[in-house]
Amino acid sequence: MLAAVAAMFAALLLSAPAVHATTATPAPSPSDSASAPAEGAATDGAEFSDRISGVLRNAGVPIEGVRITAEGNGYKGEVLTAANGSWSIGVPEQGAFEVELDESTLPEGVALAENQENPRTVTFAGTSNITTLFLLGEGIVLQQDSFISTLTERVVAGLSFGLLLALSAVGLSLIFGTTGLTNFAHGEMVTLGAVLAFGFAAMGMPVWIALPLAVVGGGAFGYVQDAGLWKPLRRRGTGLVPMMIVSIGLAVAVRYTILFFFGGGTQQLPGSQSPLLELGPVSIPRNTLISLFVSLVVILLVALLLMRTRIGKATRAVADNPPLAAASGIDVDGVIRIVWVLGGALAAMGGILWAYYRPGVSFNMGQQILLLLFAGVTLGGLGTVFGALIGSIIVGLFVEISTIWLEADLKYVGALVIMILVLLVRPQGILGRRERIG
Repeated sequence: MLAAVAAMFAALLLSAPAVHATTATPAPSPSDSASAPAEGAATDGAEFSDRISGVLRNAGVPIEGVRITAEGNGYKGEVLTAANGSWSIGVPEQGAFEVELDESTLPEGVALAENQENPRTVTFAGTSNITTLFLLGEGIVLQQDSFISTLTERVVAGLSFGLLLALSAVGLSLIFGTTGLTNFAHGEMVTLGAVLAFGFAAMGMPVWIALPLAVVGGGAFGYVQDAGLWKPLRRRGTGLVPMMIVSIGLAVAVRYTILFFFGGGTQQLPGSQSPLLELGPVSIPRNTLISLFVSLVVILLVALLLMRTRIGKATRAVADNPPLAAASGIDVDGVIRIVWVLGGALAAMGGILWAYYRPGVSFNMGQQILLLLFAGVTLGGLGTVFGALIGSIIVGLFVEISTIWLEADLKYVGALVIMILVLLVRPQGILGRRERIG
């Protein structure tokens, strides 16, 4: 089922028509394409996936032909605003860049609004697109229009990010619900999915084969983990705290094994250079919308599996009360094995989508979002699948929307603060059940 959805995802990447997806940067002139820019010369960075973008309007009217530059880390990008006022500069790596609007290229009578910082420093990490806006004139209508456009883009990006977090968080929650194990190696299961997808693609496999095989490989890794490690530990009566420590050791071992074979660099999956889709005043990367759609479909299928099938009902029974489920004739070990396979496959798919969202594959990419996965699971309620979904969406939305006001480096911190505040009011999480202790 998950492999079929991964194949559908690959087909969407391959078949999405480029004619409907236009970047915000103007096409280069024939003289520009005749020769490559000299070293140190400005470029629009069209070949890069990480982008700094925005929209320039005055009293609701798009402003065309205004020069905007982004400079940092030895790189300089330059672009002119398009007819709809949009602009986008690709950068070779994430980090801090100084973005400046050339006020001499503004139309006569148009100026930056009061207190607008120009140039300004833009810092981003963990996302493939960041928006910065230069407000013009003194009108409130302009500010409201620009803010609504930015907010809409961040909400769509937050939903996409929250849903891809939910894919991995659902598997993490299922494992905790059925075994009680807090699995710190789940981040490496996320990484493995992206690394396998890159490896299969590097071997020359088509994307529509490489992605489903990576999802299958993630499920197989979950099976091997349970069969070779967790089931023997359960049979020996190993406590949950020692098992948690084992999961930390497993995470370190897998992470640096991947580093040894994969390397420390960041690699790109096929189709990672996603053009922007112009949806009215909003510019959204195509991969972001595809990721949102695929994540939503998979989560709905998992929900149907848990609610409508015998194995789903058995899984919920084991999560509620394993001894009672065993007494009722349910094969508890078999259910746990299926949960590990499903959790591994979901984590692998989440890793693939995360690689397209960032974009890029690295040996520690799962470690980077592990705390966010725990935040989503804890916020929604430990061991509850739908709680993990709701918690992850809240975390994803807050992470992306907060970049409007916060530095990008602080957006993950803000999400964890929100989790702490909610748990102070409702310790069991949003959908968790109250339990008596002592």
